[in-house]
Amino acid sequence: MTPLDLAHGRMTSAPDDDAARLRFFERLADSELYLLLQEDGESPQSFETSDGIFVLGFDEEARLAQFAGGPADYAALSGRGLASMLAGQNVGLALNPEVAPSSMLIPAEAMDWLAQLLSEAPEATEDRAEAFHPPSAPPRLIQALDAKLASAAGLASHGLLADATYAGGRSAPVLALVAATPGAETALAQAVSEAVIFSGLEDSAVDLIFLDPDAAVTAQLARVALRIDLPEPEAPAPAPTPAAPGMDPEKPPKLR
Repeated sequence: MTPLDLAHGRMTSAPDDDAARLRFFERLADSELYLLLQEDGESPQSFETSDGIFVLGFDEEARLAQFAGGPADYAALSGRGLASMLAGQNVGLALNPEVAPSSMLIPAEAMDWLAQLLSEAPEATEDRAEAFHPPSAPPRLIQALDAKLASAAGLASHGLLADATYAGGRSAPVLALVAATPGAETALAQAVSEAVIFSGLEDSAVDLIFLDPDAAVTAQLARVALRIDLPEPEAPAPAPTPAAPGMDPEKPPKLR
């Protein structure tokens, strides 16, 4: 069972649960998919039904090979990349057809909707917070932020979630990302925006700021905030050290 299988199972077991449906599409967007290609190795294979035209995508190479009956040409891309590619083409996605519990036809309208959702960029503001308070964000939003930041390993040290009061009396949840990697701000802002969108909470918004770990406001915020740690990036495996001749018990030295 892959993450897509599990998300699909939760969605189909609760057909009236909008949150479960949103989580499935979020998982689809975050997944790496393998798009089956025609023999020319360039154009995606497709088929037509009474419901429209569909390309074939799989969340595992083995599933693609099982469907194709052996090795086959494919293009690997993210679900969000595939949604962007199909947007406006009147083409849907046949996901894991006949080879997985998550086998389903996702119509062109749904892929267009997903592409539109993912294209919504966060807006920049210049408000200055006057005070910070313990967070009052709903648990579903906190879980969505935690899950999304778990996929941003190494792009920041940690997040601090609190409520902020601004000049003029406006208040809103605020997430401060501490020690963000230079150049990663846009990707992190998009990730936070998607977490809010896919949380399924209408009219929810989170203000995002980037802070230096030594800034005075960081210490002030940390006193009241909920800390969300980002995973450390995986260290590359060390290169194997050649063994000295005669030191490998499986390869005794040759005697002359």
